[in-house]
Amino acid sequence: MTVENLSTLVTEASDPRYADLDRMSVAELARTMNEADATVPAAVERALPQIVPAIEAAAERMARGGRLIYVGAGTPGRIGVLDASECPPTFSTPPELVFAIMAGGSGAIVNPVEGAEDDADAGSAAVDQAAIGPLDAVIGIASSGRTPFVVTAVRRARERGALTVGLSCNLGTELSAAADHGIEVEVGPEVLTGSTRLKSGTAQKLVLNMFSTIVMVRQGKVYGNLMVDVKATNHKLRERAIRMVRTIADVDRDAAVRALDEAQYDVKVAAIMIRRGEDLAAATSRLRAADGRLRTALEKD
Repeated sequence: MTVENLSTLVTEASDPRYADLDRMSVAELARTMNEADATVPAAVERALPQIVPAIEAAAERMARGGRLIYVGAGTPGRIGVLDASECPPTFSTPPELVFAIMAGGSGAIVNPVEGAEDDADAGSAAVDQAAIGPLDAVIGIASSGRTPFVVTAVRRARERGALTVGLSCNLGTELSAAADHGIEVEVGPEVLTGSTRLKSGTAQKLVLNMFSTIVMVRQGKVYGNLMVDVKATNHKLRERAIRMVRTIADVDRDAAVRALDEAQYDVKVAAIMIRRGEDLAAATSRLRAADGRLRTALEKD
């Protein structure tokens, strides 16, 4: 794409409302940015008809043993890394189930790698190296919707049979055309011209929050609105586990702690032990038979 074409992108446009940014006070700047950020959820809402079927398709693939993979460069890549890295502690998933492919490699998460986003061949090679296949769902993230590394990675993933999604912040993008599902969240020009880590980045984070959370809900990783697969690796999370068992099993703190200690702080197993009056082995077996779904395990005779 030429420089002239790039200049027509909404994400590269300059909004005259912000032409005096360098003359504003701190209070004015903060208010201006906050007002701009407040428009992002509405833009995401407009894109829900594109978002929902993509999440449904990704959840269905994972239910059959697939993975969720984010692909991005620069800020979108880092947002993908952030979202993926939250899945193991929140849902006790193995790190290979949800992960991110970053243009320029892991070093680019902290330090920019010049030219990495323009390396189309590297995008294709990264998909091959990850052995992406028909059960996987690949989400390419690019604010502009034309980043060569991301577009080529999505094309290659689609060739390999994966479900592909293109998430961008412009309309009619090359990335959308390359993917099975195009998600275009048009947030408009940035307060700081071209700085797509702002509204565009916020929109991408909101959409990825939906993807990872809803996909995991559909896999039985949640009971009600409780993250019952959480890894209780610190005091705060152990206390959360205790509260969850108390809520699910309707018992006092001592009973919840006893069950959790025996179950090595597995919230699901501890809740089953109390609610069903079963020992550790029986509760573990019941949960396994329910494919890890706590509601099924508690309600099925």
